[in-house]
Amino acid sequence: MSDSHKTTARATLPQADEGSSRRQVLQRAGVALGALAMPALARAQSGPKIRVGYWPIAAGLPFYAAVELGYFKEAGLNVEVVRFAGAQQIMEGMLADRVDGSANGTGSANIAVGEMAAPGSFKIFCSNPSNLKNVLDEVIVPIGSSAKTMADLKGKRIGSGPGIQNVTLAKTVLERGGATGATVVELPIGQHVAALAAGQLDGAYTLEPTGTIGRLNGTTRVLEAGVIAKYVLGDPMAPWFGGSASLTSSFIKANPDAAKKYIAAYGKGVAYVRSKPAEARQFLKGYTAIEGALTSEVPLAAYTMYNEFTPADIAHFQKFFDLFTEKGVFPKRLLVDSMLYKG
Repeated sequence: MSDSHKTTARATLPQADEGSSRRQVLQRAGVALGALAMPALARAQSGPKIRVGYWPIAAGLPFYAAVELGYFKEAGLNVEVVRFAGAQQIMEGMLADRVDGSANGTGSANIAVGEMAAPGSFKIFCSNPSNLKNVLDEVIVPIGSSAKTMADLKGKRIGSGPGIQNVTLAKTVLERGGATGATVVELPIGQHVAALAAGQLDGAYTLEPTGTIGRLNGTTRVLEAGVIAKYVLGDPMAPWFGGSASLTSSFIKANPDAAKKYIAAYGKGVAYVRSKPAEARQFLKGYTAIEGALTSEVPLAAYTMYNEFTPADIAHFQKFFDLFTEKGVFPKRLLVDSMLYKG
C-alpha cells in the first residue's frame, strides 16, 4: 500500500476542565482526530462503511493480508483503512465514533481504558498473544551495553512506547526485574533504536520489529524477550494478550450482518497467516516500516479468535487486566469476558 493510501492521525487532546468527564474530553478530541485521520483506502462495496484503525506494527498482519487478498471485498464489505500514530489514538477515535474498529496490535489495555470511560462500547473479537516463543515485547539495550540482566538497568534511562499500556508495562517489568530507580521515558517506538545508538537511552521496553531492526543494523541487542509473560503473568510461555482487534458495540448493534461478515473475513486473514506465514509476510510492506531483509526476519505474533479462547486463556488475559487495576489505571476491576465478542 503506497503512502498516498495512508493517513496518519496525530492530534493534541484537549485538557479536561473541572467537572468534565473523560468521555466529554474524548468526544471533543474526536473532532481533531477525525479531521486528521480521514480514511484514504476504500474498498467500495455494498453495505455500511467499516472504518478500521491500525497502528503500523507487525501484529496487524492478518488485517493487512485480509485487505490485500480481497477477503473483505469478497464478503461485499466497504472497508476503509486508517493509519494512526499510536494505539491510544485508535481507542479515542473509536470512542469518538471516528472509526468503527481496531486491527490487531492495538493495545488491549488501551481499549479497556475506553471501556472504562464508556462501559459497553467495545467488543474484542481477535487478540494477538505473545510470549518467549511468539515474540512481540522485549527489552533492548545498545550493542555495547554491559547489561546482562534486567537488574543491571538500575537507575538507567529506559525508553517506552507512548500511552498508558506501554508505560505501565515498562515500569512493571523494570520493577519486578530488579531495575529499581530506572526512569521511564516515553518515545515513539520507531525512534527507540536511534535513541539507543545515540546514547540518549540506556535501554528500551519496545515491540517488534524494533529489536530485529537494531540487530540487523548492528546497533542494539535484545536483553530479554517475552518480558510481559515472565514478569506480569509469571510464566515466560504464558500468552500475553497485549493487542486486540475489536469493533464498537454501536457498529455491531446497528449493522449486525456486516459485523459478522467482517469478523469472518478477518478470520480468513488469521487463517492465512497461520497456514502461510512466509507468504503473508509480504503484506507487512506498506503498512509498516518492515521491508527488505527485515520482512523475513521479524517474529510473528500468534492469534486467537473470539471462539478459540480457552478458560486458561481468559485467566491469563484477566491477570493482565488486573495489573492495571492494581496500578490504579483502572478505577475498578474490568472483566475480560464482558468485552469479548460472543458471535
